[in-house]
Amino acid sequence: MTGFLTLFHKELLRFWKVMLQTVAAPILTALLYLLIFSHVLEEHVQVYPGVSYTAFLMPGLIMMSVLQNAFANSSSSLIQSKITGNIVFVLLPPLSYVEFFLAYLLAAMVRGLVVGLGVALVGLAFTDLTLAHPLWMLAFALAASAVFGAIGIIAGIWAEKFDHLAGIQNFLIVPLTFLSGVFYSIHSLPPFWQAVSHWNPVFYMIDGFRYGFFGQSDVPPGVGMAVVLPSVLVLTGLTLLLLRRGYKLRH
Repeated sequence: MTGFLTLFHKELLRFWKVMLQTVAAPILTALLYLLIFSHVLEEHVQVYPGVSYTAFLMPGLIMMSVLQNAFANSSSSLIQSKITGNIVFVLLPPLSYVEFFLAYLLAAMVRGLVVGLGVALVGLAFTDLTLAHPLWMLAFALAASAVFGAIGIIAGIWAEKFDHLAGIQNFLIVPLTFLSGVFYSIHSLPPFWQAVSHWNPVFYMIDGFRYGFFGQSDVPPGVGMAVVLPSVLVLTGLTLLLLRRGYKLRH
């Protein structure tokens, strides 16, 4: 496991050495969302009984930060290595494709969770957060960060330039996260858009994560986990298949 640990350590250092950009900046972005939306809607919206809008908003912002940064870490690392050519130093050592996958995936999960924790700590200055079901909260955080870390690896393998990666970020990742109930409950939507929201897997990640805080959610957490866990397995299998074949890496 020496090769795996070395690559994992390298990926951790990669984002930690520039933490002002990779950790502090996303926390600041989430804080701006919190300040703007809580200031405008705090007195006008109450989604769950006894839960202020600012408290309702916090888990959504935490999870959104986790997902976006998990994706950004693995995808940007791979595309930078491919463009600069130093990917060869990762492919030449006797690393199995499973070790390759786990190193990139776990590093992406760590960055996502570190940013999410930072957002949570900053949010405590604005509202009180309780943990009604901490195990559900932790389970959804780990599973969801794994999903987006794997998506980031797939995107980094497929992309040939930064424009390709930006297209995935702008036309897939951002819409999925923003239209998943971060800022609202889907029960406030018209029936058609409620139905559409149920086809968005990110909705189940955020809704289940929010259940861990308040014990209230739009769908039962078991249903959400039944969507998220198969997503982890499918994406893991797809990523391992691409790595085993060396798709857009070996040539």
